[in-house]
Amino acid sequence: MTRAGSRSPLVPRRTLPATVVDDTVAAAAILLDKWHPEDSSSGRSLFLDSTTPDEADAFLRAAKDLHRAMLFYASGLTTKDVHGGGHGLIQAQELLDTAMRRLQLELQILLSSLPNVLQFEQDDDVDQSTDALRETCGHLRAVAETMLAAGYGKECVSVFKERRRASVASALQRLHGFSSSLQQATINKLSWEQIDPKMQSWLTGARAAFASVFAGERDLCDRVFAGENASVGDALFSAVTEDKAMIILAFAEAAVARARRAPERLFRVLDVHNALTETIIPSIVAAFGDKSEVTARAVTLAVTKVGDAARGMVASFEAAIEKEPAKATVAGGAVHPLTRYVMNYLVFLADYENALARIYSAEQFTDTSSSVGSGSDTASSSSSDLSMSSTSSSSMKLATLSLWSNPIGWLVSVLMRKLDAKAGNYRESALSYLFLANNTHYVAKKVGGGTKLEAVLGEEWALAQRAKARGYVDVYVRAAWGTKVLRGGAMDEAVVEVVTMQERWVAADEDMGEALRAVARAAVVPTYRMFYRRQGAAARLTPGDVIGMIDGLFGGRTSDTSSSNNNSLVSTFSQKKKA
Repeated sequence: MTRAGSRSPLVPRRTLPATVVDDTVAAAAILLDKWHPEDSSSGRSLFLDSTTPDEADAFLRAAKDLHRAMLFYASGLTTKDVHGGGHGLIQAQELLDTAMRRLQLELQILLSSLPNVLQFEQDDDVDQSTDALRETCGHLRAVAETMLAAGYGKECVSVFKERRRASVASALQRLHGFSSSLQQATINKLSWEQIDPKMQSWLTGARAAFASVFAGERDLCDRVFAGENASVGDALFSAVTEDKAMIILAFAEAAVARARRAPERLFRVLDVHNALTETIIPSIVAAFGDKSEVTARAVTLAVTKVGDAARGMVASFEAAIEKEPAKATVAGGAVHPLTRYVMNYLVFLADYENALARIYSAEQFTDTSSSVGSGSDTASSSSSDLSMSSTSSSSMKLATLSLWSNPIGWLVSVLMRKLDAKAGNYRESALSYLFLANNTHYVAKKVGGGTKLEAVLGEEWALAQRAKARGYVDVYVRAAWGTKVLRGGAMDEAVVEVVTMQERWVAADEDMGEALRAVARAAVVPTYRMFYRRQGAAARLTPGDVIGMIDGLFGGRTSDTSSSNNNSLVSTFSQKKKA
C-alpha cells in the first residue's frame, strides 16, 4: 500500500513507432516463412509462380521494412529493458538475411529464364516474347534495387555476373565456334593455316557478337541497374563482356598478323576491315562507350594494324608484278598469264572499294608521286570516324581518290608498263603490237561493261583503253602487211608469206580476232584487187583467195573447200620459194 500523497512508479509503455515496427517484423516473418529459401518453395519463383496477386511486391516491401526495422532498433530510439531492442535488432537482421537469400534465389531463377541472346527490339510478330523479356527485366530491377538498398550489393552482383557470363559464353560458343576457355596466348600460337578456315565463321560470329550479344547485355544492365545504380550496371557489363570482346578482337589481330605481306590474303584482311568499320566498331561504341579499352583496341586494329597490313600486301603485289621478267613473253602474242592474274585479282579487289578508300584516304596517303605500297603508313582516326552508317560509308568511293593514289589504278598502271616492256622483246614488230592489242583489249574488257572495276577507274579510262587497243590493231596491220604487201611487187607471194607468218599468232578472243581480220581485209584486199587487175591471169591468187586466207587467221572460220585451196596455195608458194 502506498503512502498518501505518494505516486506509484509508472510502468513503461511501448511507443507507437515501436509497436508498428514490431508488427511489421512479425508480418514479414510470416511471409518469409512461406517463401523460405531452403524449404519446398525454393524451386518456385515469387515473380513467375506465385498464385497470390501482388505477393512478389509484398515480399519486396517486407524486405525493405525489415531493413528499416533493423535501422530503427539500432538507432537507440527504443530501450532494451522496455522494448527488447537488442532482441529486435537480432531478429530483424536474421529475417533480413533470410529475405536476401530468397532474393538471391529469385535472381538466379529470373536470370535463368532469360535467353542467351537478348533482343529487346523485335519485329511485330514476336512482340509477345519481347514484352515477357521486358517484364522479367522489371522484376530483376526490383530485386536488384532491394538488395542494393539493403546492403547486399555484393551478393546481387555475384549472382548476376556468374549467370550472365555463362549465358554470354554459351551464346558466343554457338555464334563463334570458339571455346569460352580460349585465351590470347593460345590464339597467338595459331598459324595462318589454322586461322584461315575459321575466318568466315569469325566474320559472321563477330558481327553478331557485338551487334546482338553484347548490345543485349548492355541493354539488360541499363534496364536492371538504372538511376543511382547505373555505375553498378556499367561495372557489371564490363565484368561480363569485356574479356570476351577482347578475345574476339585478338583472333582478328592474329589473322592480320599471320597474313603478313602475302597478296593472296589481302581479301581476308579487307573482310576484317569491313566487319570492323561497318558493324563491330559502331556496336562497340554504342555498348562500351567511345573511351573504353575495347573501343581503343578495335580502332587500333582497324586503322593501324589492318591498314598497315593491307598497304603492305598491295606493295607486295606491286613488287611481284615488277619482278616478272620482261623477257618472259608468250607465243603468238597471246594474253599474258600475268595480265589475266592481275586483272582477275583487281576485279575482286574492286569489291572492297570502300575499305580501300578508308585505308588510302588523303590524310593517310599524301605522297601520290610514289607507288601505293611505299606511301605513308600513318593512321590517325577516332572511333567516331569509323563508326559510320552503311549509307555514309558507301558514299566514300575509291574513285574520289586520284588515279595515282588509289591502289587499283596504280596497280593497273604498273601492269601496263610491264606489258610495254614485254612487248619490246618480240623479234617481229607486228607481233609486238599484236601482243599489246590483245592484252590491252583484255584489260579494257575486264574494266568495261558497267563493272565495279569501271566504277573505280572511271568510264573515261575504260574507253581510253579500248581506243588504245584499236590503235594497236591498226599499227599491227601496217607492221604485218605494209612492208611486204601494201608497197606493190609480187603481192601474191607476199600475201602467202605474211599469212604463213601469222598462222600461229592468236587473238585475245573472238571479238579481237574479228577486229584483226576486218582491219586486215580493209587494208589488203582493195590493194590486191588493183594488183589482180594489172596482172590478170599471171596472178596466182584471186581477191577471193586473199579474203579467204585472211578470214582463216586468228581462229577465223572458212569453208572446207576454201581452207583446202588456201593450204594448197601456201604449199605451192613455199615450194617455189625453196626452188
